[in-house]
Amino acid sequence: MATDEFAPAKVNLALHVTGRRADGYHLLDSLVVFAGVGDNLRLTRGRGLALTIDGPMGPGLDPGADNLVLRAARFLGARDMAIALTKRLPVASGIGGGSADAAAAIRAICRMDQRPLPDAATTAVLGADVPVCLAGRPVRMCGIGEVLEPLPPLPPAHLVLANPGCSVSTPEVFRALVKRDNPGLPPLPPLATVEDLARHLRACRNDLEAPARALVPGIGDAIAALVAQPGCLIARMSGSGATCFGLFADAGAAKVAADALRSARPSWWVAAAPVLA
Repeated sequence: MATDEFAPAKVNLALHVTGRRADGYHLLDSLVVFAGVGDNLRLTRGRGLALTIDGPMGPGLDPGADNLVLRAARFLGARDMAIALTKRLPVASGIGGGSADAAAAIRAICRMDQRPLPDAATTAVLGADVPVCLAGRPVRMCGIGEVLEPLPPLPPAHLVLANPGCSVSTPEVFRALVKRDNPGLPPLPPLATVEDLARHLRACRNDLEAPARALVPGIGDAIAALVAQPGCLIARMSGSGATCFGLFADAGAAKVAADALRSARPSWWVAAAPVLA
């Protein structure tokens, strides 16, 4: 018996850093959506717990015991499971790759064992992005990532994701933050169209973008390239980078933009995808 599970890319449309706890963890206020591009997992009953990795972004990834997918399986007490991960999302790129994979493993194991999903907040021990990736729907994410507030239905929208071939150290980005007690997100207004969403996002920020751009100038190049594409309503970095997104109203414009970026920047990772409801 085998089961397949999709691990979609997580995109922070806005990310405000609002404080830091005594234990060093930063407090966040973020609008999070998921894109229709990601990794895939296949789980099969077996003897022992094992992970294999393939796919275009698989080379160099360690399938050993400390891999987050195996840690997620052990979190559930899984013992006899062969997990095959097809890695398509770039690593350490601000779109939740490892956390999305861990969340997908949790969903798949629970389905195979016919057991309920754990409360998302309890999975924060695996990483700050695991709870939101387990939820897998548009949410406002607060606290250190464990407080999730579902969003009302968003208007249909499309994204172009662009990574300039760089990985970014999240701890280094947070260390480079100049201000850690920023205002939270403004109230979410009624959003009838994707233009309404873009207008709201212009009143928001990603507080990690400036320190990340100082560390990796290629992030600025990716944002500028996205902004230059016809139909791009807003472009911003996701998470702690280096992946950036452009927001588009329709699939056709997003595809044209993604094709243009791939042609102009063949070394970049580029993907066009809808925002998942």
